[in-house]
Amino acid sequence: MKKVNIQKLEGTEFQKIIWKALLNIPEGKTVTYKELAQKIGKPKAVRAVANAVGANPCAPTIPCHRVVRNDGKLGGYSGGGGIKTKRTLLIKEGIKI
Repeated sequence: MKKVNIQKLEGTEFQKIIWKALLNIPEGKTVTYKELAQKIGKPKAVRAVANAVGANPCAPTIPCHRVVRNDGKLGGYSGGGGIKTKRTLLIKEGIKI
């Protein structure tokens, strides 16, 4: 997988924290936006986390496709091809949809 220097990307410090956290989600695993908010120590910032995930400038290199909604639905995908691409990437990683 290609290395990404998060600090060189254009975004807020909060977005960079989220993008860095996305890099720590193992291939073949998913987390919810809520779990991601908890992991960065901001459990009430679920909406802000979702917005930062959606602003990811390097999808799928920064694997935002591994973040799903709390109800188990896929949510959105800002990378090329939208939700269809997100579904394809998750299936390719062996994640049951």
